[in-house]
Amino acid sequence: MRSTVSFATFGILGFALLIVSSPSGLPEETGDWCVTKLQDNGAVLNNPDMGWVFHYYDNVPANYGSRLEPSDTLDDFPGLTVVYLRIPWSYLEPAEGYFCWSVLDTPAQRWIAKGKKIALRISCSESWMRYATPEWVHRAGAKGYNFRVREGVAEDGPFWEPDFNDPIFLEKLDHFLAVLAQRYDGNPEVAFIDVGSFGVWGEGHTFSSTRIKYPADTVIRHIELYRKHFRKTLLVANDDFVMTESGEKAIEFAAKAGLTLRDDSILVQKRPKSYFHAEMAQAFWPRLPVILESEHYGPSRDRGAWEDGSLYLRALLEYRASYVSIHWWPREFLQENRALVDRMNRYLGYRIVPTEIRWLKTVQIGRTLPWSVTLENHGVAPCYRGGFPALTLKDDRNGIVAVLVNTRANVRDLKVRDVALKGPQEAGDPEAAVGPPKPTTWQVESCLPFQIRPGRYRVFLSVGTITGTPVLALPLDGDDGQHRYLVGEIEITPPPEASLKQ
Repeated sequence: MRSTVSFATFGILGFALLIVSSPSGLPEETGDWCVTKLQDNGAVLNNPDMGWVFHYYDNVPANYGSRLEPSDTLDDFPGLTVVYLRIPWSYLEPAEGYFCWSVLDTPAQRWIAKGKKIALRISCSESWMRYATPEWVHRAGAKGYNFRVREGVAEDGPFWEPDFNDPIFLEKLDHFLAVLAQRYDGNPEVAFIDVGSFGVWGEGHTFSSTRIKYPADTVIRHIELYRKHFRKTLLVANDDFVMTESGEKAIEFAAKAGLTLRDDSILVQKRPKSYFHAEMAQAFWPRLPVILESEHYGPSRDRGAWEDGSLYLRALLEYRASYVSIHWWPREFLQENRALVDRMNRYLGYRIVPTEIRWLKTVQIGRTLPWSVTLENHGVAPCYRGGFPALTLKDDRNGIVAVLVNTRANVRDLKVRDVALKGPQEAGDPEAAVGPPKPTTWQVESCLPFQIRPGRYRVFLSVGTITGTPVLALPLDGDDGQHRYLVGEIEITPPPEASLKQ
């Protein structure tokens, strides 16, 4: 970072502040002010509402967590924050009213213990097992169709798919979702839940199953069933809902109903057909985290659709994705794509970077402390839940003596970087199309707590709740272990009346 000179004014103090940058990143005292220039240290950040999603169950239960020892939680995978449990309904309710929750709880608890979250998709049609919807639903009178994969309805087909409009099927599904919601709606251990009851693999289409063309109203009926029971947890619509008749109506309904979007299995085909719905994502990402799933890595690689992996990065940028998938045996994927994973982690979701912080280096008890911080979002998506910058003063025993939150500054309002990409047909480095970060400076005067004592204290910066609890990991050195980052020191002096008495 080059040295620069700039001026800023805290209005009520009525004087200019000379700000001189420090290339070393250490605090530099300038007149009455302590100024610290900060730089991104390149750390991988595991923050809420973003990260890599590992497909532990991927419809077929053996994919892709079955080779992991129970103690192996992939701690070496940089940026892994969510474990995806995508499993047929019949595994969870093999008999009506009898639930086998250990199917979900067992793997979930391994990662929850490491501070990760889970995500769910419960499917009702599969191309590898006959009854993804439990057989007892069929026996109860639900109508459906035998099919052959990619051929459509066949009387002697080995797989069965329910009629997604059938009232008995919908009634039983309604009961199941009610019980599912009792466990997971509003559960802080859950990142998101797919509306996965429509289409083969829960993917929102019947192209590889019955090939029946359902109207968009069928999808909307399924969305409404989920919304009936899940009122707090983030729900997810599939981009392939658009493959239904008048499917744009289903996507528009999902956006208005507060669902977010996922695009399943990009990079199935070679460019220029690597992905199709980046434009669709533009209606979702300004409000909610978009989820991007690659094709199973091995087949994509082997058929040449993966290329060097940069198409995955290009899609991340175009969709402004907050989540991307590990859709393969995880360590094989990481070993062959480590450089790509590192590049994607620089842009995935949000990346809040403080570039400068300044504060009055000496403050008298009874006076306010003026301070400012300049922040940038180096990612391509907003920090949806937001967060407030705070200064924490600590003594030499690591005790907290003051917490000063700027409640008028919210990192949710930071502008994202511009991205000038127009589809997978383009050649060249996708990173070249990403614009520079857009800095925002927030100034505030904070009231010191009345019980503070005179002394010299260390100053830490954090971003978190409105009450000063740190939440977001920042790419800075000096972490105290709780996402507070050391930026310098401050001197607190006695009040005037104390000096006069002495």
